[in-house]
Amino acid sequence: MSNVVPPSTSAIATEANAEERPRDLSAIRYYLTKLGGAALSLAMVIVLGFFAFKILPGDPVASIARQRQMTSEQMDLLREQFGLNKPLWQQFIDYLGNVFTLNFGESYVYKTSVASLISQYFWPTILLTGTAAILAIALGLWLGQKAAWRHGSGFDKMVSSTSLVFWSVPTFWLGLILLMVFGGTLQWFPTGGMRSPNPPSDPLGAAADIASHMVLPVITMVAVVYAQYLMVMRSSLIEEMSADYLTTARAKGLRDDLVRRRHAVPNALLPTVTLIFMHLGGLIAGAVTVETIFSWPGLGKLTYEAISGPDLPLLQGTFVVFSAIIIVMNLIADLIYRQLDPRVRRA
Repeated sequence: MSNVVPPSTSAIATEANAEERPRDLSAIRYYLTKLGGAALSLAMVIVLGFFAFKILPGDPVASIARQRQMTSEQMDLLREQFGLNKPLWQQFIDYLGNVFTLNFGESYVYKTSVASLISQYFWPTILLTGTAAILAIALGLWLGQKAAWRHGSGFDKMVSSTSLVFWSVPTFWLGLILLMVFGGTLQWFPTGGMRSPNPPSDPLGAAADIASHMVLPVITMVAVVYAQYLMVMRSSLIEEMSADYLTTARAKGLRDDLVRRRHAVPNALLPTVTLIFMHLGGLIAGAVTVETIFSWPGLGKLTYEAISGPDLPLLQGTFVVFSAIIIVMNLIADLIYRQLDPRVRRA
């Protein structure tokens, strides 16, 4: 009988390290690829942000001249002040310098730096879209897992069809309907703005005043967005319901509610988590319509006012910021997906 010599501890460790090394290289390659793709996308956005708005119809100086009497000499002086009389390549170099210093130049209309305007209007947008996103995600996931678990029932059909109806409704149309009914006819909520003309002085009253102004725009955004999370959660959970591990869990005597909450839902959340981050950026960028309808003082309304000018530095600044938010959110979704899905880590 031959003696079998067991492998030494050092040999096992060497073999384990050899297996880990390709995984580490694969992870580094994956992260570098995603970061490089995001950087390339941002560079293309920056270039597009200059040339796309240069071909917009309308002359900023002529638009300002229509608001007050100006001679041709004054208009030429204003073009020189804005740098519009420079060659296109020189305007592009100045634009790149402003972008890389996060300055974005000076607004034609507001006569102040675009960076200060963006920082001033950014947080109202985050408050509005953040609240809408939390409510839409919670409502969509809750209804989605309920509908999937009762697949084919009357509840499933009602919830799915209702969400699809809201999903297909144009945002501006729904916002106008809510504004006319609940803000105009019934006068239950304010019709616009973020605060009342004479807001309460105490912090609690001021917070309640802002909350009352948020109700209609938040409902508008939630109604249009929550269906995305509902349908993805529903389809993912329906796929998981046929898995063998759920049959095993039921065979062990677990209640149906526990099987759903502890086993099926966590696995079905994988595609939904990535969808959340991918759509957060789009939700912020899509706030232009809602903020304009409800006169919410955020980046969306600021963008709309910049288009009306046209206020080129302000348009370019908001475009780059919105696009950067979308790119960063998509990057986060890709990085999180790799951590959550072992199949991507092994690839």
